[in-house]
Amino acid sequence: MKLRAILAAASLCVMTAIAPVQAQDTYPSKPVSVIVPFSAGGTADIFARMVSSHLQKSWGGTFVVENVGGAGSILGVTRLARAAPDGATIGLASTSALSINPTLYGEKLSYRPDKDLIPVVQISVVPNVLVVNPNKLKVKSVPELIAYLKANPNKVSFGSAGVGTSQHLAGELFQQMTGTQMVHVPYKGSSQMLTDLLSGQIDLAFDNVPLLLPQAKEGHLVMLATATPERAAFDPQLPAMSEFLPGFEAVAWHGFLVPAGTPRPIVDKLADEIRSFMKQPETVQKMAELGAIAVAKDPQEFSAYIASETQRWKSVIDKAAIKLD
Repeated sequence: MKLRAILAAASLCVMTAIAPVQAQDTYPSKPVSVIVPFSAGGTADIFARMVSSHLQKSWGGTFVVENVGGAGSILGVTRLARAAPDGATIGLASTSALSINPTLYGEKLSYRPDKDLIPVVQISVVPNVLVVNPNKLKVKSVPELIAYLKANPNKVSFGSAGVGTSQHLAGELFQQMTGTQMVHVPYKGSSQMLTDLLSGQIDLAFDNVPLLLPQAKEGHLVMLATATPERAAFDPQLPAMSEFLPGFEAVAWHGFLVPAGTPRPIVDKLADEIRSFMKQPETVQKMAELGAIAVAKDPQEFSAYIASETQRWKSVIDKAAIKLD
Protein backbone atom coordinates (compact mmCIF):
# COMPACT_ATOMS: atom_id res chain seq x y z
CA MET A 1 0.00 0.00 0.00
CA LYS A 2 2.79 2.39 0.90
CA LEU A 3 4.55 1.65 -2.38
CA ARG A 4 1.31 2.26 -4.29
CA ALA A 5 0.81 5.57 -2.51
CA ILE A 6 4.38 6.64 -3.23
CA LEU A 7 4.00 5.77 -6.90
CA ALA A 8 0.68 7.62 -7.12
CA ALA A 9 2.19 10.70 -5.52
CA ALA A 10 5.16 10.57 -7.85
CA SER A 11 2.86 10.23 -10.84
CA LEU A 12 0.84 13.24 -9.70
CA CYS A 13 4.01 15.32 -9.34
CA VAL A 14 5.10 14.38 -12.84
CA MET A 15 1.69 15.24 -14.29
CA THR A 16 1.64 18.54 -12.45
CA ALA A 17 5.09 19.40 -13.75
CA ILE A 18 4.29 18.66 -17.38
CA ALA A 19 0.79 20.21 -17.37
CA PRO A 20 2.06 23.79 -17.90
CA VAL A 21 4.25 22.63 -20.76
CA GLN A 22 1.30 20.86 -22.36
CA ALA A 23 -0.91 23.94 -21.90
CA GLN A 24 1.65 26.06 -23.70
CA ASP A 25 2.36 23.56 -26.46
CA THR A 26 -1.29 22.86 -27.29
CA TYR A 27 -2.60 26.41 -27.05
CA PRO A 28 -4.84 27.34 -28.77
CA SER A 29 -6.76 24.10 -28.90
CA LYS A 30 -10.06 25.83 -29.75
CA PRO A 31 -11.24 29.12 -31.30
CA VAL A 32 -10.18 32.24 -29.39
CA SER A 33 -12.48 35.21 -28.93
CA VAL A 34 -10.69 38.57 -29.04
CA ILE A 35 -12.86 41.16 -27.33
CA VAL A 36 -12.51 44.79 -28.39
CA PRO A 37 -14.58 47.16 -26.22
CA PHE A 38 -15.00 49.64 -29.09
CA SER A 39 -16.88 49.77 -32.36
CA ALA A 40 -15.39 48.35 -35.55
CA GLY A 41 -13.13 50.51 -37.69
CA GLY A 42 -11.46 52.52 -34.96
CA THR A 43 -7.78 52.52 -34.04
CA ALA A 44 -8.16 49.94 -31.27
CA ASP A 45 -10.11 47.65 -33.59
CA ILE A 46 -7.37 47.89 -36.23
CA PHE A 47 -4.71 47.05 -33.63
CA ALA A 48 -6.65 44.02 -32.42
CA ARG A 49 -7.18 42.69 -35.94
CA MET A 50 -3.50 43.13 -36.80
CA VAL A 51 -2.43 41.05 -33.80
CA SER A 52 -5.21 38.48 -34.22
CA SER A 53 -4.27 37.93 -37.85
CA HIS A 54 -0.64 37.40 -36.88
CA LEU A 55 -1.50 34.91 -34.13
CA GLN A 56 -3.74 32.96 -36.48
CA LYS A 57 -1.03 32.77 -39.14
CA SER A 58 1.66 31.83 -36.62
CA TRP A 59 -0.23 29.27 -34.59
CA GLY A 60 -3.10 28.18 -36.77
CA GLY A 61 -6.46 27.94 -35.09
CA THR A 62 -9.03 30.69 -35.18
CA PHE A 63 -8.94 34.14 -33.56
CA VAL A 64 -12.25 35.97 -33.88
CA VAL A 65 -12.48 39.69 -33.08
CA GLU A 66 -15.69 40.63 -31.30
CA ASN A 67 -16.59 44.32 -30.99
CA VAL A 68 -18.41 44.85 -27.69
CA GLY A 69 -18.69 48.63 -27.45
CA GLY A 70 -20.67 50.76 -25.04
CA ALA A 71 -20.52 52.51 -21.66
CA GLY A 72 -17.04 53.87 -22.19
CA SER A 73 -15.64 50.36 -22.88
CA ILE A 74 -17.07 49.01 -19.61
CA LEU A 75 -19.34 46.47 -21.32
CA GLY A 76 -16.56 44.82 -23.28
CA VAL A 77 -14.03 44.78 -20.46
CA THR A 78 -16.62 43.36 -18.06
CA ARG A 79 -17.32 40.55 -20.50
CA LEU A 80 -13.59 39.86 -20.73
CA ALA A 81 -13.20 39.84 -16.94
CA ARG A 82 -16.08 37.37 -16.53
CA ALA A 83 -14.99 34.97 -19.26
CA ALA A 84 -13.66 31.51 -18.45
CA PRO A 85 -9.93 31.70 -17.65
CA ASP A 86 -8.88 29.07 -20.17
CA GLY A 87 -7.24 31.18 -22.87
CA ALA A 88 -10.30 31.00 -25.11
CA THR A 89 -11.00 34.69 -24.46
CA ILE A 90 -8.47 37.50 -24.66
CA GLY A 91 -9.13 41.20 -25.03
CA LEU A 92 -7.76 44.61 -25.83
CA ALA A 93 -8.28 47.50 -23.42
CA SER A 94 -7.05 51.07 -23.13
CA THR A 95 -6.24 53.90 -20.76
CA SER A 96 -9.80 54.69 -19.71
CA ALA A 97 -10.80 51.12 -18.95
CA LEU A 98 -7.72 50.23 -16.94
CA SER A 99 -6.42 53.42 -15.33
CA ILE A 100 -9.26 55.97 -15.30
CA ASN A 101 -12.54 54.11 -14.76
CA PRO A 102 -11.47 52.57 -11.42
CA THR A 103 -11.27 56.05 -9.90
CA LEU A 104 -14.27 57.53 -11.72
CA TYR A 105 -16.65 54.71 -10.86
CA GLY A 106 -15.14 53.33 -7.67
CA GLU A 107 -17.23 50.51 -6.21
CA LYS A 108 -19.81 50.91 -9.00
CA LEU A 109 -17.39 49.61 -11.60
CA SER A 110 -18.33 46.08 -12.65
CA TYR A 111 -14.74 44.85 -12.84
CA ARG A 112 -11.46 45.38 -10.99
CA PRO A 113 -8.45 45.59 -13.30
CA ASP A 114 -6.05 44.55 -10.54
CA LYS A 115 -8.19 41.60 -9.43
CA ASP A 116 -10.16 40.39 -12.45
CA LEU A 117 -7.61 40.70 -15.26
CA ILE A 118 -4.05 39.66 -16.02
CA PRO A 119 -2.01 42.09 -18.16
CA VAL A 120 -0.36 40.26 -21.07
CA VAL A 121 1.36 42.89 -23.20
CA GLN A 122 1.10 46.61 -23.90
CA ILE A 123 1.24 47.17 -27.65
CA SER A 124 0.82 50.89 -28.30
CA VAL A 125 1.05 54.49 -27.27
CA VAL A 126 -1.13 56.92 -29.23
CA PRO A 127 -0.10 60.55 -28.78
CA ASN A 128 -2.71 63.14 -27.96
CA VAL A 129 -2.19 66.49 -29.65
CA LEU A 130 -3.34 69.95 -28.57
CA VAL A 131 -5.08 71.69 -31.45
CA VAL A 132 -6.92 74.98 -31.77
CA ASN A 133 -9.41 76.31 -34.27
CA PRO A 134 -7.44 79.15 -35.93
CA ASN A 135 -10.63 81.07 -36.64
CA LYS A 136 -11.45 81.18 -32.92
CA LEU A 137 -7.99 81.43 -31.36
CA LYS A 138 -5.16 83.28 -33.06
CA VAL A 139 -2.47 81.81 -30.82
CA LYS A 140 0.50 80.13 -32.49
CA SER A 141 2.23 78.52 -29.50
CA VAL A 142 1.60 77.01 -26.08
CA PRO A 143 2.98 80.05 -24.22
CA GLU A 144 0.67 82.32 -26.24
CA LEU A 145 -2.27 80.08 -25.38
CA ILE A 146 -1.45 80.06 -21.67
CA ALA A 147 -1.18 83.86 -21.66
CA TYR A 148 -4.51 84.19 -23.46
CA LEU A 149 -6.24 81.76 -21.07
CA LYS A 150 -4.93 83.61 -18.02
CA ALA A 151 -6.25 86.87 -19.42
CA ASN A 152 -9.60 85.29 -20.33
CA PRO A 153 -10.60 82.77 -17.63
CA ASN A 154 -13.55 80.52 -18.53
CA LYS A 155 -13.97 82.16 -21.93
CA VAL A 156 -12.32 79.36 -23.91
CA SER A 157 -13.95 75.96 -24.38
CA PHE A 158 -12.27 72.61 -24.90
CA GLY A 159 -13.99 69.49 -26.16
CA SER A 160 -13.52 65.82 -25.39
CA ALA A 161 -14.96 62.43 -26.25
CA GLY A 162 -16.74 62.40 -22.89
CA VAL A 163 -16.35 62.95 -19.17
CA GLY A 164 -13.43 60.96 -17.80
CA THR A 165 -11.87 60.13 -21.17
CA SER A 166 -8.14 60.60 -21.72
CA GLN A 167 -8.93 63.69 -23.83
CA HIS A 168 -10.92 65.24 -20.97
CA LEU A 169 -8.24 64.50 -18.40
CA ALA A 170 -5.55 65.92 -20.69
CA GLY A 171 -7.43 69.21 -20.61
CA GLU A 172 -7.82 69.04 -16.85
CA LEU A 173 -4.11 68.30 -16.38
CA PHE A 174 -3.26 71.24 -18.61
CA GLN A 175 -5.41 73.58 -16.53
CA GLN A 176 -3.95 72.29 -13.28
CA MET A 177 -0.37 72.72 -14.45
CA THR A 178 -0.94 76.21 -15.93
CA GLY A 179 -3.37 77.63 -13.38
CA THR A 180 -5.87 78.42 -16.13
CA GLN A 181 -9.62 77.85 -16.40
CA MET A 182 -11.53 76.63 -19.43
CA VAL A 183 -15.05 75.37 -20.05
CA HIS A 184 -15.19 71.61 -20.71
CA VAL A 185 -17.68 70.47 -23.38
CA PRO A 186 -18.09 66.67 -23.38
CA TYR A 187 -19.37 64.76 -26.40
CA LYS A 188 -20.43 61.17 -27.00
CA GLY A 189 -17.38 60.53 -29.12
CA SER A 190 -14.44 62.16 -30.86
CA SER A 191 -16.17 62.43 -34.23
CA GLN A 192 -18.91 64.67 -32.81
CA MET A 193 -16.33 66.74 -30.98
CA LEU A 194 -14.29 67.20 -34.16
CA THR A 195 -17.32 68.42 -36.08
CA ASP A 196 -17.96 71.17 -33.55
CA LEU A 197 -14.26 72.02 -33.30
CA LEU A 198 -14.06 72.54 -37.05
CA SER A 199 -17.25 74.62 -37.10
CA GLY A 200 -16.07 76.82 -34.25
CA GLN A 201 -18.58 75.68 -31.64
CA ILE A 202 -15.62 74.92 -29.37
CA ASP A 203 -12.14 76.43 -29.36
CA LEU A 204 -9.60 73.69 -28.77
CA ALA A 205 -9.11 70.04 -27.89
CA PHE A 206 -6.66 67.33 -26.98
CA ASP A 207 -7.21 64.21 -29.06
CA ASN A 208 -5.47 61.35 -30.82
CA VAL A 209 -3.14 62.07 -33.73
CA PRO A 210 -4.97 59.92 -36.33
CA LEU A 211 -8.13 61.98 -35.91
CA LEU A 212 -6.55 65.44 -35.96
CA LEU A 213 -3.56 65.16 -38.28
CA PRO A 214 -5.51 65.21 -41.59
CA GLN A 215 -7.37 68.36 -40.52
CA ALA A 216 -4.14 70.03 -39.44
CA LYS A 217 -2.49 69.25 -42.76
CA GLU A 218 -5.42 70.92 -44.52
CA GLY A 219 -5.02 74.01 -42.34
CA HIS A 220 -8.39 73.62 -40.67
CA LEU A 221 -6.74 73.17 -37.26
CA VAL A 222 -3.42 74.31 -35.81
CA MET A 223 -1.37 71.84 -33.77
CA LEU A 224 0.41 73.50 -30.84
CA ALA A 225 2.05 70.54 -29.11
CA THR A 226 2.06 66.79 -28.67
CA ALA A 227 1.25 65.43 -25.21
CA THR A 228 4.08 62.89 -25.32
CA PRO A 229 7.15 63.34 -23.06
CA GLU A 230 9.31 63.94 -26.14
CA ARG A 231 8.67 65.13 -29.68
CA ALA A 232 6.83 62.53 -31.74
CA ALA A 233 8.13 60.91 -34.92
CA PHE A 234 5.04 61.90 -36.94
CA ASP A 235 6.19 65.56 -36.76
CA PRO A 236 9.61 66.23 -35.19
CA GLN A 237 9.06 69.98 -35.63
CA LEU A 238 6.03 69.95 -33.34
CA PRO A 239 7.02 70.76 -29.75
CA ALA A 240 6.25 68.41 -26.88
CA MET A 241 4.09 69.92 -24.16
CA SER A 242 6.77 68.95 -21.64
CA GLU A 243 9.04 71.58 -23.19
CA PHE A 244 6.73 74.20 -21.67
CA LEU A 245 5.27 72.19 -18.78
CA PRO A 246 7.89 69.73 -17.48
CA GLY A 247 6.36 66.37 -16.65
CA PHE A 248 3.24 66.85 -18.79
CA GLU A 249 2.11 63.61 -20.42
CA ALA A 250 -1.34 62.62 -21.65
CA VAL A 251 -1.32 59.73 -24.09
CA ALA A 252 -3.70 56.95 -24.96
CA TRP A 253 -2.40 53.39 -24.86
CA HIS A 254 -3.62 49.87 -25.55
CA GLY A 255 -2.76 46.40 -24.37
CA PHE A 256 -3.96 42.82 -24.28
CA LEU A 257 -5.28 41.13 -21.14
CA VAL A 258 -6.87 37.84 -20.13
CA PRO A 259 -9.27 36.88 -17.31
CA ALA A 260 -7.70 36.30 -13.91
CA GLY A 261 -6.90 32.63 -13.39
CA THR A 262 -5.71 32.04 -16.95
CA PRO A 263 -2.76 29.58 -16.78
CA ARG A 264 0.59 31.32 -16.69
CA PRO A 265 2.04 29.30 -19.60
CA ILE A 266 -0.75 30.64 -21.84
CA VAL A 267 -0.14 34.20 -20.65
CA ASP A 268 3.57 33.86 -21.34
CA LYS A 269 3.06 32.29 -24.76
CA LEU A 270 0.72 35.11 -25.81
CA ALA A 271 3.07 37.73 -24.42
CA ASP A 272 6.14 36.32 -26.16
CA GLU A 273 4.47 36.02 -29.56
CA ILE A 274 2.73 39.41 -29.49
CA ARG A 275 5.87 41.18 -28.25
CA SER A 276 7.85 39.60 -31.07
CA PHE A 277 5.26 40.81 -33.57
CA MET A 278 5.24 44.36 -32.18
CA LYS A 279 9.02 44.59 -32.62
CA GLN A 280 8.97 43.65 -36.31
CA PRO A 281 9.93 46.60 -38.58
CA GLU A 282 6.79 46.12 -40.65
CA THR A 283 4.62 46.36 -37.55
CA VAL A 284 6.44 49.43 -36.27
CA GLN A 285 5.95 51.09 -39.67
CA LYS A 286 2.26 50.17 -39.83
CA MET A 287 1.66 51.53 -36.33
CA ALA A 288 3.44 54.76 -37.27
CA GLU A 289 1.19 55.12 -40.30
CA LEU A 290 -1.77 54.87 -37.93
CA GLY A 291 -0.32 57.62 -35.75
CA ALA A 292 0.76 55.24 -33.00
CA ILE A 293 4.02 54.15 -31.38
CA ALA A 294 4.57 50.40 -31.23
CA VAL A 295 5.64 49.14 -27.81
CA ALA A 296 6.12 45.66 -26.36
CA LYS A 297 5.92 45.77 -22.58
CA ASP A 298 5.92 42.30 -20.98
CA PRO A 299 3.29 41.29 -18.37
CA GLN A 300 5.26 42.63 -15.41
CA GLU A 301 6.10 45.92 -17.14
CA PHE A 302 2.54 46.37 -18.34
CA SER A 303 1.13 45.66 -14.88
CA ALA A 304 3.45 48.24 -13.31
CA TYR A 305 2.54 50.78 -16.01
CA ILE A 306 -1.19 50.33 -15.38
CA ALA A 307 -0.67 50.87 -11.66
CA SER A 308 1.43 53.97 -12.27
CA GLU A 309 -1.08 55.46 -14.71
CA THR A 310 -3.94 54.73 -12.31
CA GLN A 311 -2.27 56.71 -9.54
CA ARG A 312 -1.32 59.56 -11.86
CA TRP A 313 -4.83 60.03 -13.23
CA LYS A 314 -6.39 59.54 -9.80
CA SER A 315 -4.51 62.64 -8.67
CA VAL A 316 -5.90 64.65 -11.60
CA ILE A 317 -9.44 63.36 -11.12
CA ASP A 318 -9.44 64.05 -7.39
CA LYS A 319 -8.02 67.56 -7.81
CA ALA A 320 -10.58 68.38 -10.50
CA ALA A 321 -13.37 66.82 -8.38
CA ILE A 322 -14.71 64.97 -11.42
CA LYS A 323 -17.88 63.05 -10.62
CA LEU A 324 -20.01 60.67 -12.65
CA ASP A 325 -23.73 60.35 -11.98
